[in-house]
Amino acid sequence: QLQASGGGLVQAGGSLRLSCAASGRTFSSLVMGWFRQAPGKEREFVAAIRRSGSDTAYADSVKGRFAISRDNTKNTVYLQMSSLKPEDTAVYYCAARSGSLLTVALELYAYWGQGTLVTVSS
Repeated sequence: QLQASGGGLVQAGGSLRLSCAASGRTFSSLVMGWFRQAPGKEREFVAAIRRSGSDTAYADSVKGRFAISRDNTKNTVYLQMSSLKPEDTAVYYCAARSGSLLTVALELYAYWGQGTLVTVSS
């Protein structure tokens, strides 16, 4: 089970940190990802991190502004978002998949959290 938190309202240029807590004892074996879905749009990839935290991947739209990290001792993955833009407004979902493949394909993530809303005002 995945529980995302940390969303809220922030002004453009501001920062937020999202957290996703996972239950169960297999967190360290999972690739973790963040996706987002803006109103009227399809869900899209944001960032992903491999099990050890050594490898990460980002969507071009967030590269250099967002940072994904994980703490396997706390079964938690984070998304630090900086220099936020109004177009970052969306519901953000954390997701997990077994194996080592670091992928942007949402259909390859088997486990999903409930989402947390991020609203960036201009």
